[in-house]
Amino acid sequence: MGRICCQSLYASWQAVARTYSDDVAVTAADGESWTFARLAAHTETLPATGSAPRVTSARGFALVEETLAAWRDGAAQAPLDGTADAPDLSAIADRPEIAHVKTTSGSTGAPRCALFTAEQLAADARQIVSTMGLRREWPNVAAISMAHSYGFSNLVLPLLLHGIPLILLDDPLPGTLRAALERHPAVTLPAVPAMWRAWHGAGALDGRVKLAISAGAPLPLDLERAVFAESGVKIHNFYGSSECGGIAYDRTEVPRGDAALAGTAMDGVRLRVNAEGCLEVTGAAAGIGYSPPDPALAAGVFTTSDLVEIDAGGQVRLLGRTGETINVAGRKIAPAAVEEKLLRVPGVRHAVVFGVPSRNPARVEEIVACLNVDPGTTAAAVRRAAAHALPRGEHPRHWREFPDLLPDARGKISRAAWRSRWMAESAATAPAEDET
Repeated sequence: MGRICCQSLYASWQAVARTYSDDVAVTAADGESWTFARLAAHTETLPATGSAPRVTSARGFALVEETLAAWRDGAAQAPLDGTADAPDLSAIADRPEIAHVKTTSGSTGAPRCALFTAEQLAADARQIVSTMGLRREWPNVAAISMAHSYGFSNLVLPLLLHGIPLILLDDPLPGTLRAALERHPAVTLPAVPAMWRAWHGAGALDGRVKLAISAGAPLPLDLERAVFAESGVKIHNFYGSSECGGIAYDRTEVPRGDAALAGTAMDGVRLRVNAEGCLEVTGAAAGIGYSPPDPALAAGVFTTSDLVEIDAGGQVRLLGRTGETINVAGRKIAPAAVEEKLLRVPGVRHAVVFGVPSRNPARVEEIVACLNVDPGTTAAAVRRAAAHALPRGEHPRHWREFPDLLPDARGKISRAAWRSRWMAESAATAPAEDET
């Protein structure tokens, strides 16, 4: 059964390779091109390694090879993107229905595996291609990690299951992207906000980017608007999760009016808000469950930790995450909303906001803002500028600069990690850095 499960994906790939036989499938970073026929023939020459679940840390073209070999051999595959430890797959060795494994923090924050059948992988790719309108004449540019859920679903699966060509890059630097755009007149470009900001700042974007997608972290409104104004490129915000694939997508062709808007449900996905205010996602791409099990992912439903509102038009508005909202004297503050306003202040590169216990029991918590700012900009200057942009109740009480405050490989900044660091270092913080 395991071989049949994975090999259904391989049969789909073979059909794609036959249909687009002479077309270019992959353009390697060195400029070498692989047609679908050549890639299919090459896969048949790769050594068989059995049907036992396998972990791969391959990158780029090697990941495409290893994915096809795993499908051919009927082996569940667990790609690693460099930010997670190798999972123990022994618990799924006797579960032949599993075709793919993603490492994720799950609902408890503890490392675990999210498990997927071949049908669920195929559904994720189908929903992405349908919702986003991926087109074969607009090849996908692989600037993000293809091993992470976002890259695997938006780059690898559309290539292998829908014939969407792939352009590989050595790195995501502006010069590398600019060179790729000079060789390709029309592309699709999935990325994370930090990449969009770097490319925009270097003037690397133009009309050859026909479809621009951003995921992995909230897309700042000022960045979305600036890119659109200067290059005409509309960045589409994409909201998804490793456990269920795509959740919502901004289908509009002009910049959003509200940074909290995540778009409307992906094709084939049903969304609802549960009694706790958290988003529940139901769809064919939602995984079987976690290993070890967790009720947050089961029976085709993934219960997120995201607090949301869904309006009459189906627009999803993100309000924060359970455990992250800040309680200031009984008022709940969404840290993402404060961060968005701080990022609009000139000179602020990155910002993370969280709550810490207050010495005043009536106050409950106090807001902390950690900043990475341009040379010549100070936390004190940002605080003064933010006083006009933030409602009084949302003003951070504590401010501190951290030059090493940077997004990770997925474009995210962990509030929990920075809160822990701030708590550990707060005793040594100069009083002058805090708002009194």
